[in-house]
Amino acid sequence: MARILLAEDDDSMRDFLAKALQRAGHEVASVADGEEGLDELGDEAGRYELLLTDIVMPGVDGIELARRAAEVDPGLKIMFITGFAAVALSAGSDAPKDAKVLSKPFHLRDLVDEVAKVVEAA
Repeated sequence: MARILLAEDDDSMRDFLAKALQRAGHEVASVADGEEGLDELGDEAGRYELLLTDIVMPGVDGIELARRAAEVDPGLKIMFITGFAAVALSAGSDAPKDAKVLSKPFHLRDLVDEVAKVVEAA
């Protein structure tokens, strides 16, 4: 299974998602915002296989986190979870172009299935 960095500013949502992904067999490191995410990524490429991030977070948002994470580790797969997908990922967005978006609300089974698809994609 995959090593996942989860960035979500809502504490209960973060815990809920982390537990669901761990039950599915993934190793999950959780952070509360983009700043913590950048600290966790450091400059160590290959540490994680997937960055799963909310887009709207205070400070460093998910798009900036994903952009900077992709610079550090171009092979890192990126998946956004958000309630604002249409607005936040407009054509002019700096988000990595091959990032997957899962719009809130979603079922945990959908999250686990989409994570599996993203991780398995070549």
